[in-house]
Amino acid sequence: MLELYQFSSITVLVLLAAFYGGTYFLTTLIKEEQEDADAFMVSNQRIGYGMGAASMTATWIWAASFYAAATSGYEYGISGPLHYGLWGALMILFIYPFGRRFRNLAPKAHTLGELIHARHGSSSQLILAFSNVLGSIISLMVNFTAAGALVAVLSPLSFQTGIVIAGVGVLSYTLWSGFRASVFTDFAQLIALMGIAIVIIPAVLFAMGGPSVMLDGFKNMSAQQVDFFSTDAILNQGAPFFIAVLAYAIGNQTISQRLFAVNEKHIKSTFVTATLGYGAIVIGLGMIGLMALTLGVEPLNGVNNNLIPQMVSSYLPPFFIGLFFILVIGSLSSTADSDLSALSAIVMADIYGKNLAKGKVDPKRMLFIGRLTMVAATMIGIILASYSFDILVMLVFVGALWGAIVFPVIASCYWDKITNFAFTSAVVVGLVLFLLARSSLLPMDGAIGLSFELLACIGAGVVIGLMAFGFFGKWAGFIAGTLAALAMTYYATGFLREYTVLLSSLVAYGASTLVCVGVSLFNKERFDFDLINERVSHYDTRNEVLPKVKQGLRPAHAHSSSQANS
Repeated sequence: MLELYQFSSITVLVLLAAFYGGTYFLTTLIKEEQEDADAFMVSNQRIGYGMGAASMTATWIWAASFYAAATSGYEYGISGPLHYGLWGALMILFIYPFGRRFRNLAPKAHTLGELIHARHGSSSQLILAFSNVLGSIISLMVNFTAAGALVAVLSPLSFQTGIVIAGVGVLSYTLWSGFRASVFTDFAQLIALMGIAIVIIPAVLFAMGGPSVMLDGFKNMSAQQVDFFSTDAILNQGAPFFIAVLAYAIGNQTISQRLFAVNEKHIKSTFVTATLGYGAIVIGLGMIGLMALTLGVEPLNGVNNNLIPQMVSSYLPPFFIGLFFILVIGSLSSTADSDLSALSAIVMADIYGKNLAKGKVDPKRMLFIGRLTMVAATMIGIILASYSFDILVMLVFVGALWGAIVFPVIASCYWDKITNFAFTSAVVVGLVLFLLARSSLLPMDGAIGLSFELLACIGAGVVIGLMAFGFFGKWAGFIAGTLAALAMTYYATGFLREYTVLLSSLVAYGASTLVCVGVSLFNKERFDFDLINERVSHYDTRNEVLPKVKQGLRPAHAHSSSQANS
């Protein structure tokens, strides 16, 4: 049994106070007496390359990236961290081609839901908004759970204490300036995160005896765990996460919020840089789980979320443990503040701006609603985190759940025959069949099992087809999707039902696509996409926002006499 090092309660409280106090101080540099509602949500679409890439990277290098990647390495061996880090990185990249389309259609949007509202109306928009809210709440829960686990392992303080401190700390520096505060602090947090990660990973490796000890431990691993192309890892971890990639990119407001916030000419460079940064750091951190596997380490209290803090606490001196503590707190905070900003934007724009305000938006009330949303979301996240759900399971579940909305959302932005009824019915059917497959309420044998497998094969074709379509165009997408569906039908029918997570994820894609296309084919009307730009605009026209710092953050209330006179 490894001997764990723990800080005193006072030391941990001082570290937390220093981190959150320092972060709050940073936000005072951009804090304005009167905030602008549009700047609060998307910083007026002027975030530059440096801030944009850093914010995107920091947002997605969250606590779950550490713990879930380590769990993948511990459970699936050599290929585990690669499956988590690689597909997670591609999640960022895959939104780029579709993101350009979203920005072209609605250059003044704050959320993807606003675009869908302009395209279809309230019902489709609220479905997307609800899924985004659910995802961000779960993300908050995951990050607060990680904080609680870290504090409980590295100090005498309780799990619940860590959750509460993290929640209050993140809320304190995000509440006033919203998205602007999130982006500004992300830059500093990423610099610290990268520096510490570069030190921590090799330090653990050599403290446990070096590469030779790790290689010796391979003899204690199963044949699947030492196989770089492990079918067990691919079917249970890699494939479900790959399928979730596109769903996360479309369904998560933290990505689309940065998509709408970054200067349009920097979108490509921002997303490519974030992809590379995320993949490199997360795969490296996931290797700590592989190290634990080679040593035969048993997770503390049987909880896989404890693997990384357990390894660091057991093998490194107090200074490095302190660096690791800041590393994890910084990563989870950068994502938690993004979730709060995303939730506030959804409620401000999708719920209040497009539905409750009835065309008469009050910017001051909108800001108040956004801040109130942050407070409520923090409380909900803290309560849910106290139940300590498994992080990896929650990630895959949410990603699969979002799979039902991917095709309707993307198709709505390209095909002028998609209707509101086609969108809503596709999502509902996809969601219902996903839940049936995931919960095993129906026996997956005989005709029922074959039917779900065929839907899943179509879903695989949809995923591959959409990815090819985004980068290479319509015909490439159609050919790639058809070949993928046919290949899956040939190879996967008969055994895919044994892998519930993968089956249910693909069923969500396949069912929603079939319904969306089938219903839309009966529509005789054509939609004019130019209407979207006319229907989506800024809410706060009280002030003109001028640049404040080089990367695109700016004060929210620089008065413009020219606007006042217009």
